[in-house]
Amino acid sequence: MCGIVGLFLKDKALEPQLGALLTDMLITMTDRGPDSAGIAIYGNTAEGRSKLTVQSDEGDAVFGDLAEKLGAAIGAGVGLTRKDSHAVLDLPADKLSEARAALATVAPGVRVMSSGETLEIYKEVGLPRDVAARFEVSKMQGSHGIGHTRMATESAVTTMGAHPFNTGPDQCLVHNGSLSNHNALRRKLRRDGVHIETQNDTEVGAAYLTWKMQQGATLGEALEGALKDLDGFFTFVVGTEDGFGVVRDPIACKPAVMAETDQYVAFGSEYRALVNLPGIEDARVWEPEPATVYFWKH
Repeated sequence: MCGIVGLFLKDKALEPQLGALLTDMLITMTDRGPDSAGIAIYGNTAEGRSKLTVQSDEGDAVFGDLAEKLGAAIGAGVGLTRKDSHAVLDLPADKLSEARAALATVAPGVRVMSSGETLEIYKEVGLPRDVAARFEVSKMQGSHGIGHTRMATESAVTTMGAHPFNTGPDQCLVHNGSLSNHNALRRKLRRDGVHIETQNDTEVGAAYLTWKMQQGATLGEALEGALKDLDGFFTFVVGTEDGFGVVRDPIACKPAVMAETDQYVAFGSEYRALVNLPGIEDARVWEPEPATVYFWKH
């Protein structure tokens, strides 16, 4: 049992509140998963720049000169903003892949949480309230985001096992459920060149969507493919640079509720995650149908 939330803003006036709204939603879901928690925020970035969000348990020993070392390795200026055990590396967009590869040599103990032009992922072991406070998520601004609080069932309770998972630029996924064919699919995707780091079944789900979109599918089409190719029980909430999607498996045994107003689209594992959103009393509220793809785009 896990708790998942998502918020896609239609009204730009709400963007300064995105982090605070998502934090409240996720904390409400704490009793669905006390092991680890994480939030993905889609914010702004300068034109021609990209971001790598990285994590290290060694703090200053690694982050102190990381920007300088990485900049020297890729031959470009790199900025670094420290946020507790995470740091956001700002670099030229055309150096993103090179920088990610260089990290393995420059700082082999550093783990990549996310990459892309707008996406930042913050996740750690611990309760949602504590994780959100460590990274000051409530102060973050953005256009949309997703969050997860985990009760581990099939892989270790670690930072890398926490959700959301990022397997392609500006793509991420949170999941409640369990995939039964993830081992076979992981081997296939790795043969096709998709980067997968953990034994977590959710990362395989995220990687599958990345693989489909690399082949030219839209997010909606990739989610339709998931209904055919993924076995097990799942509710997915997915983010891309400008999109937000939801899909449940054909049996749909994992709880889910959605709400939509002129200002936003919201998702929660339970309705209580949504009760503090502005205007919720006037929202259209519904349970997403089984085997049905829901998708919004800016």
